[in-house]
Amino acid sequence: MALAKLGVVVLDCLDPRALAGFYAAVLGGTVEDQEEWVDLKLPGGQALAFQAAPGFVPPKWPSPDGSQQFHLDLVVEDLDTAEQGVLALGAKPLDTADRARTWRVYADPAGHPFCLCAC
Repeated sequence: MALAKLGVVVLDCLDPRALAGFYAAVLGGTVEDQEEWVDLKLPGGQALAFQAAPGFVPPKWPSPDGSQQFHLDLVVEDLDTAEQGVLALGAKPLDTADRARTWRVYADPAGHPFCLCAC
């Protein structure tokens, strides 16, 4: 028997509204702004949250001397199309050279790593 249920994944960042807008453009959903905390309600009932962290330092990927802490795997139908879309929204490529793989790694505008994964 579980002791708890996962409520929401929260990403620290300098600008919660901007980062929620990035993920809303990638995943869809509705942004609910609450000052220093912003919720993104996704289709299907899932959610992501974004919290203002004035001293935020983005993780380094890959980093042999530090941890990326976490990353999101986002499932897409077409890697090339999704890549064009996230780059146009401000994502930065981190590990995208191997085009034969079924996944590619990017950083969101705040520097959090995420993967686009072919379904």
